[in-house]
Amino acid sequence: MSIRYGHLPTAGPSLNGPRLARRVVVLGASFIGLEVAAALRSRGIEVHVVAPDKQPLGRVLGPQMGDFIRTLHEKKGVVFHLEEIASSIDGNDVKLRDGDTLAADFVVAGIGVRPRTGLAETAELATDRGVLVNSFMETSMPGIFAAGDIARWPDPHTGDNIRVEHWVVAERQGQTAALNMLGKGEKFTAVPFFWSQHYDVRINYVGHAERWDEIVVEGDVAARDCLLRFKSGGRVLAAASISRDIENLMIEVAMEHGMAAS
Repeated sequence: MSIRYGHLPTAGPSLNGPRLARRVVVLGASFIGLEVAAALRSRGIEVHVVAPDKQPLGRVLGPQMGDFIRTLHEKKGVVFHLEEIASSIDGNDVKLRDGDTLAADFVVAGIGVRPRTGLAETAELATDRGVLVNSFMETSMPGIFAAGDIARWPDPHTGDNIRVEHWVVAERQGQTAALNMLGKGEKFTAVPFFWSQHYDVRINYVGHAERWDEIVVEGDVAARDCLLRFKSGGRVLAAASISRDIENLMIEVAMEHGMAAS
């Protein structure tokens, strides 16, 4: 997930008045929150990140990459308040659950989203943390299709029904849904992928692993030259890499052809 910011957010007199914003609190330590934190620190803004997680991105990228990302951001001046949440926001004060208060000129909330399934439920479509579709992006109601962030589809690579919030997946699913509206009968088999930029470090991710029982690390994470394979039952479900673009692409091709990526 990559985001580019051409200007700082503006909201309220403290940003539009005679002085620029200098202090920001970011709620959430996943991709959105940390990419915002990196963009703001690059502009010299003081950034505090508040999140309930034990380490940033650990649930998605595992402990090795999570530790690396935390160190990377801390070296750039980001202050983490982990295993913590904001209990209230009052003016320029963000009060934490433990009683501490952080001053902020503005607050960025990157705490995740929930799919809005109300319309689908009213139409009596099958839902499960999203709108359920088959391999052709067709819902439980023949002739009605869903694609993008809201669609949960049978992933042939993991064998699970998954939902991915990324524009590349949405774009490809929309193309497949459109073809099938025209009767082409094309299955959606693309391998999900995304990238995330943190200062001068780009993390590439291919596949989808909501859980794993083993992470195989090749190279040196701290040296920014690594490939991590997320495995379940000995099978590679996903891979994350830094400075290993060719290997990352090879894993994607192997997944597309149903071959082992180990």
